[in-house]
Amino acid sequence: MAEPITKKQLKELPVIRYEKIRDHLRTGHIFFSSGSYMFSGIIQRLTRSVWSHVAIIYKDDELGRVMVMEAEPYVGIRLMPLSKYLYDYKGKRRPYKGQIVLAKLNFELGKDKLNKAISFGLDELTRPYDNKEILRIMMRILFKMGKKEKNRNYICSELVRDAFAKAGVVFTLNDSYISPQEIWKDPRIELKYRIL
Repeated sequence: MAEPITKKQLKELPVIRYEKIRDHLRTGHIFFSSGSYMFSGIIQRLTRSVWSHVAIIYKDDELGRVMVMEAEPYVGIRLMPLSKYLYDYKGKRRPYKGQIVLAKLNFELGKDKLNKAISFGLDELTRPYDNKEILRIMMRILFKMGKKEKNRNYICSELVRDAFAKAGVVFTLNDSYISPQEIWKDPRIELKYRIL
């Protein structure tokens, strides 16, 4: 299991330069971020976690690209170069405001299973982000009410959960939702690098 971590401990982890670890990154590594944006803070407070976002790394060796497959508010499901997070987030020639770590499962999935997970995510590209789900999660947390409404829109942790489910890896829900924290707490998750 990735150890419980506080914001202070996260900031104290050594930062490893992307260029140094880029060749070691693999499809299926898991991207966690702890943003310093207003929306990130809401997610962190609601889920009592340092994490505000989770995504999957997709590495295309033939093209030499390392991509983040994610569900992003107001954008939906997309692929974004990992380097954009580090050097040009949102086209502002600045890095993402916050901390980013990369983790992995503590066992090998195998190429066929990873292909199933990534293919699922690729098939879902451009599907809308589930902006209303954040409000529904807030209501379920605050008032201990309601159940997950099944729809085809995603928040970040639902995309990661469903992609890995296609590979036979099931992450458990916290009551009636899944957040980046539930994925982080899974006993099969192992911290690899802090890159920002």
